[in-house]
Amino acid sequence: MLIDSIEVSEDSSVLIIAELSANHNGSIDTAIETIRAAKRAGADCIKLQTYTADTLTIDSDRSDFIIKGTIWEGRNFHQLYQEAYTPWEWHAKLFKVAQEEGLLCFSSPFDQTAVDFLETLEVPAYKIASFEITDIPLIEYVASKGKPMILSTGIATAQDIEWALDACRRMGNDNIALLKCTSSYPAPIEEANLVMIQDLAMRYQVISGLSDHTLGATAPIVAVCMGAKIIEKHFILDRAIGGPDASFSMAEQEFTEMVRAIRSAEKSIGTVDYTLTEKQTKGKDFSRSLYVVEDVAAGAVFTHQNVRSIRPGFGLHPKFLPEILGKRATHDLKKGDRFQMEMVQ
Repeated sequence: MLIDSIEVSEDSSVLIIAELSANHNGSIDTAIETIRAAKRAGADCIKLQTYTADTLTIDSDRSDFIIKGTIWEGRNFHQLYQEAYTPWEWHAKLFKVAQEEGLLCFSSPFDQTAVDFLETLEVPAYKIASFEITDIPLIEYVASKGKPMILSTGIATAQDIEWALDACRRMGNDNIALLKCTSSYPAPIEEANLVMIQDLAMRYQVISGLSDHTLGATAPIVAVCMGAKIIEKHFILDRAIGGPDASFSMAEQEFTEMVRAIRSAEKSIGTVDYTLTEKQTKGKDFSRSLYVVEDVAAGAVFTHQNVRSIRPGFGLHPKFLPEILGKRATHDLKKGDRFQMEMVQ
């Protein structure tokens, strides 16, 4: 997968996305500073959400439209989205700031009008949010634009994922990544189920990653070790500014530490290689080998008392000890001699 000039593949670095979401709190200045902070924190991308309250829902106080069982308890959908949305007239400016900062910038569209609008901004990729993965007509329309597709799987069954992938591929778009996601805000760490990251990649033959709503950096770091090539995390200047997504968003210092930990985790993974590095080879000095541990006269019998497997590792390999015991010495040997096979008659 190539997003603009950034490669996302099994061999590439992890792509780290800072999700702006509602963390601008209705201020374009806060949004701009958040983008700049994301760059300072080490993000590769900033992601927006492109919708209006009216493209997502209707303004109704009927029971169906009242949120239950979440941190937004008791609010209606329209009120929440009216507060949380990123005004479309900000987008061009935010994209420009991201470009100036050297960040990729793309968005999650929530209807076809949002896709059409984002096309005018020449977005390099599209993200399908977890709750939209069942909107097959939307996925088809987004996929038809030929841009890389990143899909979150937070509410998806295996069948939902297959239908979404089929929708992309029907449009001739096989440039797809799937993100493991737990659509709970915040998400309990015990529900992260990060082993799914490997399964998504193998089962569906796509790039896989994590869209994370847990608190802290544990899940993203483990995800990288499970093969994630994309990490997405909600980003906020400071949780103290509040807002609909503040409680499960990561502030600049935390995000910076997460990025550092991810980059260290990447380095630690390495490749399957049984050859030894120079330092590992030097470490063999501390391994065991066979040494003469008592003076031995020529013709004397080798025993457990005069030949032993000890450190360091410059003598004969310990596996030869059974062959040596009971044999006789070819010449006089001194305590501390490295044992060699030519010492044996």
